[in-house]
Amino acid sequence: MRKAVLYIAMSLDGYIADADGGVAWLEGQGSGEPADTYSEFVQGIDTILMGWNTYRQIVTELSPDRWVYEGLTTYVITHREEQSTEQIRFTDRNPAELLAELKKEEGKDIWICGGASLVGQLTRRNLIDRYRISVIPTLLGGGIRLFEEFPKEQKLVLTDTRTGDGIIELIYERRPSHPQNSPSAACCEEFPS
Repeated sequence: MRKAVLYIAMSLDGYIADADGGVAWLEGQGSGEPADTYSEFVQGIDTILMGWNTYRQIVTELSPDRWVYEGLTTYVITHREEQSTEQIRFTDRNPAELLAELKKEEGKDIWICGGASLVGQLTRRNLIDRYRISVIPTLLGGGIRLFEEFPKEQKLVLTDTRTGDGIIELIYERRPSHPQNSPSAACCEEFPS
């Protein structure tokens, strides 16, 4: 089954954009070449989910002259009436329902690209299978947080780390739910009666 992968960068204090929504701070410390994790990552995906603000930032600021995700099917979650193309599909569907449907289809993994609202909706429903978060050596002190509050703890397992130019990429997988992972089971294993 396809996996939903959050691939995103955040400041050390947990923000994905500054107070004005800007991302000019997304850079290393200038002491070397950052690890190129994107080239490897993009080979394993064929579908992208993003919110309207992320889409708007891409087409107006980051790459106004050409669509940077050529060859990938992108779903933009929005209530705006926009004309879809074969590659960019605007939809007002519930993101959790759309993602569940996409995961059942044949294909490569699905990139959860942002922004915070979309990530929050999917995190609350525990629908993200893998987290690839690049921590940028910057403290923003405010802005748009990556994670909002959600109702229940979600256990992860660290599967890999990569570093370059002061940026650390952390790769986590969602832990499977097993009775032995529950606090009560751990309690009984540690202190048999």
